[in-house]
Amino acid sequence: MTTSPPHHATSAPTGDGQRAGHPAIEFAGVRKDYLSHGEAVPAVKSLDLAIGQGEFFSLLGPSGCGKTTTMRMIAGFEEPTAGKVFLDGQDVTGVAPNKRDVNMVFQSYALFPHLNVLQNVAFGLERKKVAKSEIRRRVGEILEIVSLTGMEKRQPKEMSGGQQQRVALARALVNHPRALLLDEPLGALDLKLRQQMQVELKRIQREVGITFVYVTHDQGEALTMSDRIAVMNGGLIEQLGSPRAIYERPASRFVAGFIGTSNLIDGQVSWVENGLGVIDLGSGERVLMPLPASVAAGRAIEVSVRPEKIDLHRSAPHAPGLSVVSGTVSEVVYHGTSTNYTVATTAGSDFVVFDQNAHDAEDVASRGERVFLTWAPQHSYPIGV
Repeated sequence: MTTSPPHHATSAPTGDGQRAGHPAIEFAGVRKDYLSHGEAVPAVKSLDLAIGQGEFFSLLGPSGCGKTTTMRMIAGFEEPTAGKVFLDGQDVTGVAPNKRDVNMVFQSYALFPHLNVLQNVAFGLERKKVAKSEIRRRVGEILEIVSLTGMEKRQPKEMSGGQQQRVALARALVNHPRALLLDEPLGALDLKLRQQMQVELKRIQREVGITFVYVTHDQGEALTMSDRIAVMNGGLIEQLGSPRAIYERPASRFVAGFIGTSNLIDGQVSWVENGLGVIDLGSGERVLMPLPASVAAGRAIEVSVRPEKIDLHRSAPHAPGLSVVSGTVSEVVYHGTSTNYTVATTAGSDFVVFDQNAHDAEDVASRGERVFLTWAPQHSYPIGV
């Protein structure tokens, strides 16, 4: 499923040389096939997409979903088999990469090891024969934005991975590109540094006002940094929207399972009343969800509920107006901030429950114990309804 972007994606221009009224990047009917043993194998299928000026946009999906191929078509390293690619309203299909006014940052950083920070960052400007005074000004400004002021004379080997990443960013941004393309740039960093750099990347993007297109398979990265996310699967966009919309209201089973952890319930609608649908599990157990009156009783339905929305009880609760499901604890994992349970439920599937450790840390359910799970109707999301 391809998804048309909302109108706000083509709004206010930001950055150098960008024109009002045009998306920063646009795909129109783009398809990309590769030849394998003489047969055309589609990597990207019928892609229509607009990325707004000054937007932090992420292409998210598993390996082989088409996200890197999509980014490489923006950069000009791959050409579409069909369709057109536009940058700031100009058709760049067939235009060489060095004529596209976009820069790319890779996971490997690709810094020149024999040049210091200042020389690495200034390299592109010197190749363009920019005046030395202008080079000093622009390099100084961008080093301040990426928090590297005072490190101008350091060699890459004298810097941490996070600092090298900032040098690579500065080198790309100092040229004032229309868009910056980032291909899993944090993959080589350890977890804590990666989390710090996620916050820094978003801050840097806001300060420079340039469109960022970020490729990742890491859901946490995409949710943390993005204005919008395109979740890709099998060469198609399964869902396009804000991080909150995609997480809270997944459009397909794939999106529900790929973005974070989701508990999925298959059942039949028992009845719908006053905008509330019910899956009656018997013995007082039920799943409640918002449903339109057009959904009839007896319809097969799939419901998603996130682990952090669920409350776990060690005795039967009095829970009018809530979903109630019982089950047996099969696994308990302590995560510091939360205890995570796996519960084999009467709904027919295993549930994962995140129980925040905000109270008595010793009050923990045990493997084999019967428990009850409750959650509010608005936290049940019917998929595809």
